[in-house]
Amino acid sequence: MSTTSPPAGVRTRVRIPLRFPDGYAVTTEVVTFRGLTDGGEHLALVLGDPGVATTPLVRLHSECLTGDVFGSARCDCGRQLREAVERITDAGGVLLYLRQEGRGIGLYNKLDAYRLQDRGLDTYEANLALGLPEDARDYTAAAQMLRALSVDRIRLLSNNPDKAVQLEALGVPVTERVPTGVHLSAANARYLAAKVTHTHHTIDLPLAG
Repeated sequence: MSTTSPPAGVRTRVRIPLRFPDGYAVTTEVVTFRGLTDGGEHLALVLGDPGVATTPLVRLHSECLTGDVFGSARCDCGRQLREAVERITDAGGVLLYLRQEGRGIGLYNKLDAYRLQDRGLDTYEANLALGLPEDARDYTAAAQMLRALSVDRIRLLSNNPDKAVQLEALGVPVTERVPTGVHLSAANARYLAAKVTHTHHTIDLPLAG
């Protein structure tokens, strides 16, 4: 990961009304970018009025087709996305939707990892068994996006300490790390526990010990 991020620019802005399965609805300004270092088609959703807050609330949300679109119960991604949209709308800020499926390994590899999880490995062990990193995500593009939006410091909505570490190294000050809710279920309990054990996510789980 580079400690400096080259400049990127805003490509388009368009307003889109969103509606979630539970009926929650909000209109967001969706921003696309040019010049992102990884060439990804990442999006920024500007929610509420970021100018109201001294420091905008920001979430870096990695794409999860199974959770975000199909409502998979194996993870908490879809529920975190829904929570983040409402909380950022209330506070004023930005949700960066990053095309980093499966913590950066891609959809097919993620599904291959699911098969290994069904045989007893946890989510990180499964990635390693496939010869892949535990977490392949790099947030250089996220830092570029924030700068293109003239966001020079953030309150980070995340349970993942690595996001704050990377952003700080990329020159984006994180003034506060705001935890997300704990979306625990029988289907994702092992997944959430693995996040606590392997990457020190700040998730208050009874089973984390």
